Amino acid sequence: MKKLQLYFDTSVFNFAFADDAPDEKGITLILLEQLRQDRYSIFISDVVIREVSNAPKQKAYQLTELINELSPAILDITDDCIELAQRYIQEGIIPVKHKDDALHIAIASVHNMDGIISWNFKHIVKLKTRREVKAINLLLGYKEVDIISPQEVIYND
Repeated sequence: MKKLQLYFDTSVFNFAFADDAPDEKGITLILLEQLRQDRYSIFISDVVIREVSNAPKQKAYQLTELINELSPAILDITDDCIELAQRYIQEGIIPVKHKDDALHIAIASVHNMDGIISWNFKHIVKLKTRREVKAINLLLGYKEVDIISPQEVIYND
């Protein structure tokens, strides 16, 4: 059986070190262990790399070490990704000041990922976003991408 191809936004890596959110940290650590067991194919983009590099120095180091250990494939940010992200913003799915969130979703969509994994419940993992992204993707000829939390992934079996 083909492994699921999952795009991880930056929030997933952040929660591996979130001592102030023990439940989410625990779930994230379980997910990371599943990745180490090669249960999923993991992908990120230069958006994740940029967001990590903008973190405080110690945090950026921790996140970079974790990402390097997991060795995700890095997806290109194509013109199609940028155009799709702009469409999500134009349609009011993602606020313009959170354009990177729109770009994460667009990258996962354009590259035919099975899912985008995020702890961002404000703009990404929520019913409104799921429904409206699905509609735009179908309208523009992209396949539906599941937008899910790490919790949904670890209980997938």
